[in-house]
Amino acid sequence: MNRNLLLSSLILLLSVTVALGLGEAMLRMKNASMQNYDIEMWRYAKELKTPSDNPILGHEHVPSSSAHLQSVDLRINDQGLRGGPVPTDRARRILFLGSSITLGWGVPEEATLTSVLQTRFDSANASVAVINGGIGNYNTVRYVERFLTQQTDLNPTDILVQYFINDAETLSSGGGNWFLRNSQLAVTLWFAINRTFGSHGKGELLEHYQAVYAPDAPGHQAMLASLERLADYAKEKGIRLYLVMTPDIHDLADYSFGFIHDELQTVAARMGYRYLDLLPALSQQTQQNLWAMPGDPHPNALAHGLMADAIYPLLTSGQ
Repeated sequence: MNRNLLLSSLILLLSVTVALGLGEAMLRMKNASMQNYDIEMWRYAKELKTPSDNPILGHEHVPSSSAHLQSVDLRINDQGLRGGPVPTDRARRILFLGSSITLGWGVPEEATLTSVLQTRFDSANASVAVINGGIGNYNTVRYVERFLTQQTDLNPTDILVQYFINDAETLSSGGGNWFLRNSQLAVTLWFAINRTFGSHGKGELLEHYQAVYAPDAPGHQAMLASLERLADYAKEKGIRLYLVMTPDIHDLADYSFGFIHDELQTVAARMGYRYLDLLPALSQQTQQNLWAMPGDPHPNALAHGLMADAIYPLLTSGQ
C-alpha cells in the first residue's frame, strides 16, 4: 500500500513538473515578441539591475551592461546611467533624477527626453551635458539617496527632479523569491493574482493616492525630507534646482491627481526649486497616443519629445 502511494505520488510530481515545464517553455516562446509589459520589466530587473549594498536603494543598475527590452536597446554606462559615457568637457552639466519615465522605458535612447534635450543644446553650440540618472522602480527617497551617496562626483551645475505621482510611495527592498526571479510562469501567475484581488479602478486609485499624500503618511514625509535634503545640498554647492511634475497618462481627459501637482508646486516654491508642470504639454494628446505600447502607460517617444519641448525653455531661461 505504501509502495503504491509512493509510486502515485512520484507520478503526480512528475506530471506536475512536466506540465509546469511545458507552461514555462510556451510562455517564453510567446513572450519572445517582447509585447508583454510585465515580463519585459521582469527581464529589466533580471538583466540590468543588481541588489544594492545600500538598503535604502534596494537595487542599482549593473554598470557597463546592456539588454534588448520591449524591442528597444537599453545600455547602461560605467556609472550606472543610461547612455554612453558622460562628457567631461562641458561647462554646464544637467543631471536628471527620476525613475523609469526619466530612464525612458520603452523608448529608443536617441528619443528619450534627455537625448532630445542634448541634441537641442548641441545644435545651439552650447557647452552642456544632459545626464540621465533615471532608474526603474525608484522613488524620491531612492534617487536623492543615490545622488548624495554615489553621484556627487558628476558635479552637476543643475539638477532636475522629474517627479511622478508615485514618488511618495514606500518601496520594498525585497528581491522576491527564487521562482519569481527565474520563472516567467510564476511572474505571470503572480501578476494575475494581484490584478484579480487588487484594487485597480479609478476610484480606488484616487483613494490610494489620497492616502499616500496624507500629511502624516510615512512615504509622504520621507519624500519631503529627501527633497529638502537635496535642496540643502544644492544651496551649499550653488546648484540650480528644478522640479518637473510628470502626470499619470492613464486618463488625461478627466485627470484626478491635480491635488498632487498643487502640493508639489507649493513644496517647490518653499524649497527653492523652479517648478514646471508637464500636464498642459501632454494633455493635448489622447493618452493612447502617448503610451509606449498597449498595456504599458509609460510615455513613448512622442511624449518624450513633448516633454523636452516644455523643459527646454525652463533650462534656457535666465541663464
